[in-house]
Amino acid sequence: MSILNISDFINKSEDYTKESFPDLDVGELLNSAINGKVNNKTFYSALLSLLGKEVVNAIRVLANVMLIVVIHSLLKSISENLGNSGVSKITYYVEYILIVTLVLVSFSEVITITKNSIQNLVGFSYSLLPILLALVAATGSVISVSVVQPVILGSVVFISSIVQNAVIPILLIGTVLGVISNISEKVQVERLSKFFKSGIVWFLGIVVTLFVGVLSIEGTLSSSVDGVTAKTTKAVVSNFVPVVGKALGDSVDTVLGCTNILKNATGLVGIVIIIGICAMPIIKLIILSASFQLVSALSEPIADKNIVKLLSHIGDVFKILLAIMFFIAVMLIVGITIIIKISNGGLMYR
Repeated sequence: MSILNISDFINKSEDYTKESFPDLDVGELLNSAINGKVNNKTFYSALLSLLGKEVVNAIRVLANVMLIVVIHSLLKSISENLGNSGVSKITYYVEYILIVTLVLVSFSEVITITKNSIQNLVGFSYSLLPILLALVAATGSVISVSVVQPVILGSVVFISSIVQNAVIPILLIGTVLGVISNISEKVQVERLSKFFKSGIVWFLGIVVTLFVGVLSIEGTLSSSVDGVTAKTTKAVVSNFVPVVGKALGDSVDTVLGCTNILKNATGLVGIVIIIGICAMPIIKLIILSASFQLVSALSEPIADKNIVKLLSHIGDVFKILLAIMFFIAVMLIVGITIIIKISNGGLMYR
């Protein structure tokens, strides 16, 4: 732990989790993971606290939206009874502008949180992966590290860059097109907005499938080679080194086993930190997505159909942002799990 400077890794990890898991002691978590006794109560209480906070914020925004919808429906019915269609159109545009303003405030906040979370995930992977791969190499899986390291590091950097610089801007364009399409029946670009949204979903699905597939195949093949190589080396040492050969071979296995425990514990800590980084934006996006879909359904009997479509469209956009956050988090968690599995596979072969 001293050679790999794990204490520095622990300090950096606590910087990433202080917002979502303020009471989490990463050093204590690592020691608990090494001993196989992890206390989950801290995680559950922190997640429930985040959930309660985001539910209150969502209720506040959606109550304002519903209030605007109800006031507009009353004004619309009064103006229609008076036979004044001009007033009805003006109230509709005022309602639309107010709702869009409220929605865009939440949307802007969520976009900022999502981008910051992705940057934090990439920054944390730079701290975690070198230590994890060094521990994998220390367990004897040298070939696996040389194969997997460029794949996983290159994929994390490349994919996160694509998401931040291409996927999110395309989603923003699709969101704006959806808002414009619902202003008036004369301007219709809804299908183009749907095309952008469905294209993002397909892209995420294809990329995560390729990432997991390539990493699994490369890791499985290299771990078997590492296992056979180490087993052959141990046999040579045990049989050809006089007097202490067998004892030396057994002691090497003991050291490798202990290193493997430290590596698994570090991987578990890494997964917990990733969850901590993603917890707040994911919970916020789940609540906002469900809330806007609910408000869209509740306002359908009294609101203009374009307002209903707007609220449903925003709910879908939040759902796609949720898919992006899940995608990045799952990619890193799966990558860490496969790295852990690689060296465990090598020990199994030995």
